[in-house]
Amino acid sequence: MNPWHPALYDHWYAVARTSRIGRAPVAISLLDRHIALARTEAGNWLALEDRCPHRHAPLSAGCVQGDHLVCTYHGWSFGADGGLKRVPGLAQDTSPPNVRVRHFAVQELDGFVWLRPGDGGASAPSALMRETDGATRRFQWQTRWSAHVVDAMENFLDPLHTHFVHAGLVRRDGARMPMDARFRGTTEGFTVDYSGRPSQSGLLYRLFESERTVERAHFAAPGTARLEYGYANGSRVLIDLHFTPVAADATDVFVGLHVEGRWAPAWAVRLLAWPFLKRVNAQDAAMLALQADNRRRFPGRRGASTELDIVRDALEAFWIRGETPAPSAERLVRMML
Repeated sequence: MNPWHPALYDHWYAVARTSRIGRAPVAISLLDRHIALARTEAGNWLALEDRCPHRHAPLSAGCVQGDHLVCTYHGWSFGADGGLKRVPGLAQDTSPPNVRVRHFAVQELDGFVWLRPGDGGASAPSALMRETDGATRRFQWQTRWSAHVVDAMENFLDPLHTHFVHAGLVRRDGARMPMDARFRGTTEGFTVDYSGRPSQSGLLYRLFESERTVERAHFAAPGTARLEYGYANGSRVLIDLHFTPVAADATDVFVGLHVEGRWAPAWAVRLLAWPFLKRVNAQDAAMLALQADNRRRFPGRRGASTELDIVRDALEAFWIRGETPAPSAERLVRMML
């Protein structure tokens, strides 16, 4: 039984860093579908179901020749449209049989390869990403979390776990102050604006930030989550995470950091900030793995929530029921953050 809502296949998902894909095919998985991804000699994309229809060898084990993906078993060659182009050994006056492999739409955006696993739907990834200035990107990374995609996204968008999972690094439990969180639906998902405190109590803020004028969380369907920080001098930092479900208990996470209006060369971010970001990622990954393991011990149990769990219902509505918040949806939650 397919665990995913059918509407999910009509959206675009980040599946790889552009710099990591060359002419050698790469095997990727998305919503339990298995795909061979490669570039042609001309630099165009090939994204085909990772199974040769002849004898079921994985096409990701093959190679690219010209604009075709060639199976490593008997050399059957397929074009970007999935059509069979050549069968080695056939007589010269014999045409290849009418055999096709399922193909998928692919785009490049902001340093990532995006793929749509369905046959129709959105023509491009979210507007949130299309409006981002690629020239401001300072950092890119890819990892995998052992978690359902909803749990993974909630973790990133939820500020209330940071006092414990990232104690001292992001926030301290003993330094909480009142803040307002305003949830608003958008045409693509939602935003949450936090107001009432221009700073955080953790080490990361003290080392790398200054007084905040904007603290905002974004969700754009299907799996883009952004933390946006604006500063008094007009600069901005955008932390983008793109969540791509490999399976029900595994999610690929693609990270992009954009720095606008602040002096922050890529080498400085990697040398100074990366060790702290890596530590935060390791803490989140460990917590999510614990959560996933315990979910398996107690199957079918639902979690209890309060008004503080401001994003959970909207994420479940999209991923479980195929719904998006109405753009007019709005609510205010007061919390100690």
